[in-house]
Amino acid sequence: MTPYTDLQDTSKSTLFRIATLTLLGHLAFSAFSAFAFATFLLPPYPDWLQTAQNQKVMAVGYAYGGATTVTLGAISGLAFLAYAVGVRKALITFGVAFLLAFTSEYLGTVTDYPFGAYEYTSQLGYKLFDRVPFNIPTSWFYMLVASLAICGRFLPAKNDNVSKWWWAFVGGVVLTLWDVSMDPAMVKTNHWFWQMGDLADRSAFEQLIGKPIFFGMPITNWLGWLLTGILVARVMLMIIPPSEWVSKVAPHRLPIALYAINGLLPIAICLRWDMVPAGILGTIAMVVPLWAALRNDPAPLTSLGASPSAGVRDGALSAR
Repeated sequence: MTPYTDLQDTSKSTLFRIATLTLLGHLAFSAFSAFAFATFLLPPYPDWLQTAQNQKVMAVGYAYGGATTVTLGAISGLAFLAYAVGVRKALITFGVAFLLAFTSEYLGTVTDYPFGAYEYTSQLGYKLFDRVPFNIPTSWFYMLVASLAICGRFLPAKNDNVSKWWWAFVGGVVLTLWDVSMDPAMVKTNHWFWQMGDLADRSAFEQLIGKPIFFGMPITNWLGWLLTGILVARVMLMIIPPSEWVSKVAPHRLPIALYAINGLLPIAICLRWDMVPAGILGTIAMVVPLWAALRNDPAPLTSLGASPSAGVRDGALSAR
């Protein structure tokens, strides 16, 4: 084994270690947030939380907790992708996905298209151009990494144009299923809000998709999610084709865990904040792709990372 190979293996090991540790941090923050919003952050607040000191702690938690959680998830997703397909491809994929997702979100907050009329509050951290919190396009990136990794468990590894569009569509659907519980939860906890206005003079179809009929959210939001998810995923597939998702990314369980962890907080909020139907539907929506992914597990895993068979494939590919 050459020194270059030793260095390469060490670098890959370091990247995977970073991905695993930040995933565990992401899990810890997500689990604590889910517990907090399901217990003592559920109005009316308990007396002990009303003290001046605890109010300061709560203010810090609101200001930095969500941003830290998402950042850890993004680092985990980026480090893992760099481990699986290489640093250069991972960074390019992150940059392109971030830019496209931000553009869609920015247009959404300015023009109301493609999601509908909405606005972010300050609870998600620093806003780019005073419109879109930095962590929103960041979360689009790592959840699409997870969604496409899930797709790689049951979609064929074909790199033709039609297959890439089909992959992008399915990946967009998997991503949108996450929003079934998340959007009601985030609206309820004042992370963003909808302001669709009076639609009385619009067509019946526009009223159907434009009214906030699902716990404060209009159907246009899901349509916007699906459209944006498809387009961003399609560009990601230009950089990392389906064959690489299948052979290098999908055999690992880390992206599947990343997807599942992000359901903890919104589902907990929905179930405890009088939105039980959204919590149940959100659980079912996320369980379906997770079940499909685990049902097609390539081989028993020795850890949270690659299965033995995936390791052989990765080794063969890197040796070429």
